[in-house]
Amino acid sequence: MTYKLFLDDIRDVNMVYKKLTNDHFVVVRNFQDFKKVILENGLPEFISFDNDLGLDENDIIAEDGYAAAKWLVYESGLDLENLIFNVHSANPVASQQIQGLLDNYIKYLKSLNK
Repeated sequence: MTYKLFLDDIRDVNMVYKKLTNDHFVVVRNFQDFKKVILENGLPEFISFDNDLGLDENDIIAEDGYAAAKWLVYESGLDLENLIFNVHSANPVASQQIQGLLDNYIKYLKSLNK
């Protein structure tokens, strides 16, 4: 299945990408659904990351977009060499963490295949 994945607890796709709608993406609102969709459907052709994902069902700060990126890199077992992604989080520190982790890991994977 070819699909695009949008991780954000509040925003809809058209709030980030003006010419696109939720119909263009599989929209997930939390880390658990992020993992579930990828495990069921494989790696998407594009992922858009928010970082701050609100509170969980126990009113505790939910696992965030950085946790999702770390799961992809360290636990998913998926080949991320050709992963295309964007970080649309309004949190500048977390945005840099997500961007840096994924950029550096993809660069590392590509260096292995030279």
